[in-house]
Amino acid sequence: MKNWKKLLALLLALVMCLALAACGGESEAEEDASGDTSAAAEGDASGEAADADVQAIIDRGVLRVGVKSDVLGFGYLDPTTNEYSGIEIDLAQALADKLGVEVEYTTVTAATRGELLDSGDLDCVLATFTITEERRQSWDFTTAYYTDHVTALVETESGITSLEDLVGATVGVSSSSTSARALVEAMIEAGVITGEGFDAETFDPALWTEGVSFRQYDDYPAISTALSAGEVQAFCVDRSILAYYQSADRSFIDAEFAPQEYGIVTRLGSGFSAYCEEFVQACLSDGTIEGLMAEYNLG
Repeated sequence: MKNWKKLLALLLALVMCLALAACGGESEAEEDASGDTSAAAEGDASGEAADADVQAIIDRGVLRVGVKSDVLGFGYLDPTTNEYSGIEIDLAQALADKLGVEVEYTTVTAATRGELLDSGDLDCVLATFTITEERRQSWDFTTAYYTDHVTALVETESGITSLEDLVGATVGVSSSSTSARALVEAMIEAGVITGEGFDAETFDPALWTEGVSFRQYDDYPAISTALSAGEVQAFCVDRSILAYYQSADRSFIDAEFAPQEYGIVTRLGSGFSAYCEEFVQACLSDGTIEGLMAEYNLG
């Protein structure tokens, strides 16, 4: 009987040792697993942020896009139907479809599009927004979906037909655009003006007077009105934008310069930026953009 009691005591002691060993091993395993998970989470932080930015749009159910309302073929709001049309409108719709959400358009100008993006009122901008290295310091841009050129529109009766004819003229440009600088650079390269004191990084249209001067306006209709009134002798911006304001009494000068690449614009560092880049790359690869260019006669 005593032998049985001793044997039972030994068995109980053995079970307790095994249990303690198992708990210790489980604790160490949990600690290791916890360490691995933490490292993985830290490594995937950027990916999680990107997913969060995209998910926020999906959860809202609406993609908020800044577009132009007065650029035929790109972003145009028909006053009779109150509907937008153009390549940028269709691309915005396709982006919303890819996200599985509705699209909400907000009319922007060159002066307001960046502000509305920075304030968080917009998720992205498709509004003939030219990609420049300077702007890349403030916003994210996708690969270009379209390339245009800058030129100038004039009243035909003015007799202005070239860059040389613009010497001494006052040119209307949009606030916050790169058109004035592009025109000055083109005139310098053509040998029309000397360009003394010109610095592309510090150029200010309001201060430039060598050979040509500028007046800045908040929107394109205002520049067009100024051209008709004789306040300015030329209207300078991308040719695709000027096409809307051309008429039988107006002509383009015989010069195109400064290629303007348009990209989808998102807030700097936004996780949505990579999503938009993937979208544009896909649209370029599968012929979507080529088809839209043909549809809107943007050859």
